[in-house]
Order: sequence, then structure tokens, then C-alpha cells
Amino acid sequence: MQRIIHGIASLPDLLKGAGCKRLFLVIDASYPFLSIKDAIESLPVPEKVKFSEFTPNPQYEQVCRGIDLFESSGCDSILAVGGGSAIDVAKCIKLAVLAKKGDQAIIPPLVSQRLPIEGERIPFIAIPTTAGTGSESTHNAVMYFEGAKQTVTNDGILPDFAILEPSVLKTLPIYQKKSTMMDALCQGIESWWSVNSTDESKEYSRNAVELVMANWEAYIFKNDDEAATQIMLAANYSGRAINLAQTTAAHAMSYKITSIFGLPHGHAVAVCLPEIWDYMLVNPDKCIDIRGKEYLFGIFQSIATAMGAKNVAEAIASFREMMRSLDLGNPRRNLCTEDSFDSLCRSVNPVRLKNNPVGLDSKAISSLYTSILK
Repeated sequence: MQRIIHGIASLPDLLKGAGCKRLFLVIDASYPFLSIKDAIESLPVPEKVKFSEFTPNPQYEQVCRGIDLFESSGCDSILAVGGGSAIDVAKCIKLAVLAKKGDQAIIPPLVSQRLPIEGERIPFIAIPTTAGTGSESTHNAVMYFEGAKQTVTNDGILPDFAILEPSVLKTLPIYQKKSTMMDALCQGIESWWSVNSTDESKEYSRNAVELVMANWEAYIFKNDDEAATQIMLAANYSGRAINLAQTTAAHAMSYKITSIFGLPHGHAVAVCLPEIWDYMLVNPDKCIDIRGKEYLFGIFQSIATAMGAKNVAEAIASFREMMRSLDLGNPRRNLCTEDSFDSLCRSVNPVRLKNNPVGLDSKAISSLYTSILK
């Protein structure tokens, strides 16, 4: 069972309780500029080994270098400090180190088998430095293998502790704050309407959506400390929600947009979501959630209410207006060749589409991308 810790002050005691002697510190490019850097550097641990040789979309080969370093250095604990990529790299390293098949455990076909590991053998603490993915509270990780996105899923890679320290958000670049926040909002919405949703996940989803809607303006436009605290908590709730319910079509359709147009993940997801919601609203006959279309429309209304809207149409309009206020525009069709557009349409992961409550065929996907590319 993961523990959520508010504030970094308890980190030394957590490491002491874990019996840490050699700490494997996974960090990204933001680390030198973090407000908590000095606190981490002064941790009373006999030895720290740092690993930062990975890109924002981590590659398998980069993860393997981390695996080799962890094993050769004899580390006994992991602390990941950074955005979703840093935390995901740490998860992949832990899985590969503990699995009998080593680094093969994080690529097809072994990764889909969810190999058993003794996760408690390597204590793992995650400190997110962005408020978006909620990766600190999921058992999923993302990396790229042979040019394709690979989702690594294993219960044993869920961090034992997630430390939420909102002071790290103070100096984030404004565009990164906007994009990551929208990822949290989209995860809250998608997990709520996912066919895999449960009573528990829906409560996490509700908290995520309500917190973002109540605090986004103060967080983005005023750099308010209390708003940052609430947005970081929202991101964590959204992570806990997708850990149970998974994401849906907006995420599935976003990944190739990122690779073709260079939009950060949260921005790419956010341009997809209102178009998909519109489509689902006018195609109730294509509902694939076994709970039925009446149930689904009730969920849509609950999401709208959490967003402060009177009805679903108003909620979708509110989402679009929020994007305009944040100056997060849609990618341009004239920057996309016919081959690139065809590649977009072929890129959608059918597994994630199975989580979407309304079925999408190839014709619908093509039509949606036409709407998304303005």
C-alpha cells in the first residue's frame, strides 16, 4: 500500500526506516534548479549514485544504462526526483533489476506477462517535480523500444512513498505548467468515463477535476502557492484514478500528435479530448460500456457538474475556452502531409480504445483527427 507524504521534511526518516545505505538517485534536467536540491544533496545517506542519462521520452537503451549502473553500484534503494519520465525510468530499472529475465522484462513480449517480482526488496520513493502525470502513484511506466511507445505495467513498480512538495512548481516554465496541468485534468476526465472505472477510481477522478477547475487560474496566472499545492494534489488524484481505470481515446490519439507536431504530452491530449467528448455525445448508440448509455450520460453530467457547468455541452465549451485562455492551440493541418495524416490514423493503440466508453472505428478516428487539426 502506497503512502502519500506531504512535504519533503520526512524524507531522511523514510530512508533511515528503509535501511538505505546506497541510494540510487534518478534525476532529470530540472534537478540543478529545484528548490529541494540542497535538501536531497544533504541527505544522511552513506552513498548516492546519480543517473540522469535519459531524454524526456526515455529510450530502452537509456533505461538499460540505468539498469547496468544500478547493478554495478550495489545500490539498495531508489529515489526518483523529476517529471513523469524520471519516475518512469526508475520504475523500469526496478522491474528489470528484480525480474529474473532482466532488461528483457521491460520489452515485448515479456512485459505483457507482468512477471512476478518482490517489489519490497528495493524501497522506492518518488518526488514529482511537475503536476501532471501522477506517475508517482501508478504502476505504469512509459518508454520507447525500437521507435514505438511501450507501456510497462507491474504492481511491483508502484513507489512505496510519493512525496508531494509543491514548492518545486514555483519555477516551472509557464508552458510546462499549462501542459502538465491539462494532462492531470484530462486524466481525471478520461478515468471517470473509462469502462474500467470503479467507485474508488471515480472518487479520485472527481477530486482531480474539481481541484483543477477551482485552482487553475490562480496557479497559472498568479503563481499562487496554495493553488500549486491543490494542483499537485489534483495530479496525484488523477494518477491514482488512471492506476485503476486507465486512460481512453484522448490519450490513445495524442501520442502521434506529439511525435509529428512536437506538442508536449499534456497539450496533445487536451486538443483531442473535447473533440472526442463531442463525438461520444452524439453517438450514444455506439456505447460499449456494459453499464449502458444511460449510465454513461449520467457520468458525462457528473463530470460537467464537477467542472462547474450546467450540462455537458456547456462543459465541453468551458474546456475549449480554458484552452483558449491558456493559449494552447490545436496543431495545423497545413503542417501535416497526407502520409503524416495517414500515419496519425494508423497510430492509435486499439488496447486503449477498448477502455473508451463509445466505440471508434477507423472512419471515426479519421474524422476526429480532421477536427483536431485546425
